[in-house]
Amino acid sequence: MADDVAFYDQIEGYAGRLSYRPGERLELHVSTVAPTYTVRIERWGIVRVEVWSDSGMEGLHTPAPPDADSQGCEWPVSLGVTIPDEWSSGFYLVTLTADGAPEDRAVAHCGFVVRPGSSPESRSNRAIIVLATNTWNAYNNWGGKSLYTGGSQVAFRRPFGRGMLCRPEVERDDRKSRPTRWGEEPDVDGMEFQNYRNAMGYPPAVGSTGWFTFERRFVEWAESEGYELDYAISSDLQDDSDVLDGYDLMLSIGHDEYWSAPQRRAVERFVEGGGNLASFSGNTMFWQVRVEGDDADPGRWMVCHKYTAHTTDPITETSPELTSGMWCDPVVGDPEWKLLGGGSAFGLYYRFGAAVARGSGGFTVYRDDHWLLADTGLRYGDVLGAKHGAVGYETLGCPIQLDEYQLPVMADRSDLPAESEIVAYVPASNCGMGEYPKSISALSDQGDLEFIAERVYGGVDEDSLKRARHGNAVMLVCRPYPNGGEVVTVGTTDWAFALADDQPVGQVTRNVMNRFT
Repeated sequence: MADDVAFYDQIEGYAGRLSYRPGERLELHVSTVAPTYTVRIERWGIVRVEVWSDSGMEGLHTPAPPDADSQGCEWPVSLGVTIPDEWSSGFYLVTLTADGAPEDRAVAHCGFVVRPGSSPESRSNRAIIVLATNTWNAYNNWGGKSLYTGGSQVAFRRPFGRGMLCRPEVERDDRKSRPTRWGEEPDVDGMEFQNYRNAMGYPPAVGSTGWFTFERRFVEWAESEGYELDYAISSDLQDDSDVLDGYDLMLSIGHDEYWSAPQRRAVERFVEGGGNLASFSGNTMFWQVRVEGDDADPGRWMVCHKYTAHTTDPITETSPELTSGMWCDPVVGDPEWKLLGGGSAFGLYYRFGAAVARGSGGFTVYRDDHWLLADTGLRYGDVLGAKHGAVGYETLGCPIQLDEYQLPVMADRSDLPAESEIVAYVPASNCGMGEYPKSISALSDQGDLEFIAERVYGGVDEDSLKRARHGNAVMLVCRPYPNGGEVVTVGTTDWAFALADDQPVGQVTRNVMNRFT
């Protein structure tokens, strides 16, 4: 049942949009078999604070259409709330409770972001966090397929899978790259995660994406440290031309994998104009997507043909640069490492399946005198982040060579930022067929290793496979534009898991926040 998540619970719902400004009207679309239900809205920061609630709402059951995964649900509006000015920018969780339903089937969650207003006085904070909602949508299989189970178009206007936004806290069971403790063997086949999600009725996405998994952890830490953030979502960068105006720092957290061309251009303009980007994310900007729709709803769905894009995406013949495949695919010709200094073609997995299964879980320090490591107490050769497995399960690397002092530097390539410093790194790898955890669904005819070898290195011969096999997870700082801002790339999805209880990990993050805000 965990893989058939449509109406697992007796109530489901979604917000009409995932992002609102104060003064705009939030619309909730709810379907339930219960006669009545309760709604509670909370801002989720260091703590959850209730801002609105109502009970005894009349229930209406509207089935999920057969194409809910690709077209959306189109349920009627159940209730609307005008966003008041006093609701500060943040992520807002909506809890829907079906009256009279069994306790383990009575609750569903949806959510939305309140972003700041357009006036300068409403943007008093210096940093903005952009939630990776494109990636949330890519993994969401509510109502049918996701981009991982055969879909090439996924709709925004539908519920999120159970547990993606809110679930009970556990120590390690919900992690794809489960840290090992003294004397344990690594869970190479991912069975602990599989057993956990099946017992709880959660879809596979809970280990890979969603507010609760990554961004929530960063936000709780940041607010506990006194940092104040404004919020936006992936598609805001496409829809709102001034969304980054007035900020010194943009934050990308966790697993920010799917980017549209307008989204990327907005960030590039921001950095080129002097803004700074901190990416505490793995597998970042790997796939290009297109956010499309109809006249009534231009942002209704997201298209990504992924592994077959170069042959199946119709746009390839007329506008190959918009092909919904890898950004680094020769058809697109715009690799993510031009901006980030790294990409997953140079290292995608760590402590995941056969990819560095027995790795330490941390970065090995090389430049201990770098500002990124100030006040951490770390020295050359020390390991950063191993306590809670800060490195894993998906990563970002760069082509590395050693200088005359045996310190790592970027390889001499014209498509990499000319100004860069590699602070720490650890070996990472791509997975081929038969090397993924047995608990997950992999491609039926090839793995990422074979795919990257073919598309990036020109074939699946022995030399190309070796080039695609060996990579790294990297921590670096670069300046993609001569007079622009800095980009900090900490190339791992799981950094946020170590923030609350690993002093050096927290200090590195403070160093970034303090430098740019």
